[in-house]
Amino acid sequence: MNEWINNPLLKNIDPIKLELIQKAAGQVSGKSGKDLAPIMLALITSANRQGIQFSQNEISLILEILKEGKSEEEQAQIDKTIQMVNLLVQKNMKS
Repeated sequence: MNEWINNPLLKNIDPIKLELIQKAAGQVSGKSGKDLAPIMLALITSANRQGIQFSQNEISLILEILKEGKSEEEQAQIDKTIQMVNLLVQKNMKS
């Protein structure tokens, strides 16, 4: 599952963000799509506490990478997670 780290779209991400992503990826390994929401929310919250904000594109990219190798049902759940996380990010950006 660590092939995602070689995704060329990740090479321009801040190293601190990449470290947070790696921690989250370790937590989601082997989990179902519905378990991603709390992990992603914890990732965003932890980053915000450190003064780091993920863009919507970065979050979507992370979740797209995590969808690799998942069943269609799990991918659909991840899509719901993407929508929920994007709403949270929009809300945080307005605050």
